[in-house]
Amino acid sequence: MIDLPLFACIALGFLLGIISGLTPGLHLNNFAAMLLAISPQLMGHGLSPFHMAGIILAASISQTFFDAIPAIFLGAPDSEVALTVLPGQRLMLEGRGIEAVRLSALGSSGAVLFALVMIIPLSWAASNYYDYLTKYMGVLLLAIALMMIKSEMGPQIEGQGSLVHYKYKALAGMLFLTSGLLGIFAFQREGLIESPLALQAQVLLPLLSGIFGASSLLYSLSTGTEIPEQKESRIKLKPGPLALALFSGSLGGSVVAWIPGVSPSVAAITARLGRPSSPEEFLVSNAGVNTANALFSLVALYVIDRPRSGAAAAIKELMALDQSALVQMVIIAVLVAAASYLACLAAARPAGRAVSRINYRLLCLGVLAFLAAMCYAFTGLFGLFIFFLSTVVGLIAPMAGIHRTHAMGVLMLPLIVRYI
Repeated sequence: MIDLPLFACIALGFLLGIISGLTPGLHLNNFAAMLLAISPQLMGHGLSPFHMAGIILAASISQTFFDAIPAIFLGAPDSEVALTVLPGQRLMLEGRGIEAVRLSALGSSGAVLFALVMIIPLSWAASNYYDYLTKYMGVLLLAIALMMIKSEMGPQIEGQGSLVHYKYKALAGMLFLTSGLLGIFAFQREGLIESPLALQAQVLLPLLSGIFGASSLLYSLSTGTEIPEQKESRIKLKPGPLALALFSGSLGGSVVAWIPGVSPSVAAITARLGRPSSPEEFLVSNAGVNTANALFSLVALYVIDRPRSGAAAAIKELMALDQSALVQMVIIAVLVAAASYLACLAAARPAGRAVSRINYRLLCLGVLAFLAAMCYAFTGLFGLFIFFLSTVVGLIAPMAGIHRTHAMGVLMLPLIVRYI
């Protein structure tokens, strides 16, 4: 017998995820907390805990597809897609923003397929070696950070000496430490963050919105950047690099789900480290991390009984996840991913055309004001202070000519200190 209420709940969650994804600064965790709060009333009208879990799961999947659109076209990242700003805006400024959105959607949908193949072996590995992995997490993150800094070569300018790349490595190390100290400062004082609107406060919102969002917008304003017409362009990734990007994204999403404290952005760096990648490959991989994480968080909840996302925590509050429920939820995730892929492809063209017709300077100023307002609404005056500091730190990379990925020290250094 077809469960019509369940289909309605899945559709509602799908729409909520689109809204959450398209609105900069609006995180799915806020939806999950809200739905959890009103779940007794909804269940009083005939919905079951599984129906409520279906809403939250569907929203968590569809959001990972649509949150790339504001990150690419507006430079306004959510915490999970901060790194999407870097290659995404590069393609957008080349008139390939529509292609960038489609690449991201391809990465998200492809990672779901890879994740289905990897669920059983990775679940077995995590259940047997989970404690071992967490024991050495600090050392692993430190090694990743050192490899990131070592790989920094700076811009290739004719006439520079052979040793100039050491200068850029030193600048990369300085950015990593500076952003990391900012992260430690913010996390240690997280208790000072309080929403004046009684919303769920998240210290990552001002941190990452400043480092990866506001700093990019300010730099664009200072250089007189103009948005070119966004044209239709065909995806040119070859099957080999595409498959590797999808696999690394799915594997990175699994790492986030199993290991506490590791963000999708850190996992994206880890997944691509040691192999030069084009902006197209990075977009596919980073999107894959986010969507695979949404799926693997559900699996991790079943295997080790520990939620690794706001959505998984809400589902745990609603119901006990057994094998039968897990299989049904995986099916729901696959169906929502397919619908989200088609919807995201359809949204790419109108989004690209709309942003091409807007005065980019006014757009940057508007998004800056919106980010500042969101930071104040969710984190109050102390959050605005963190937003200002993180924006200054985020400007170091473009002014020094190094990759902004080193600013992920804002998450990695606090984790290294915590685990070591």
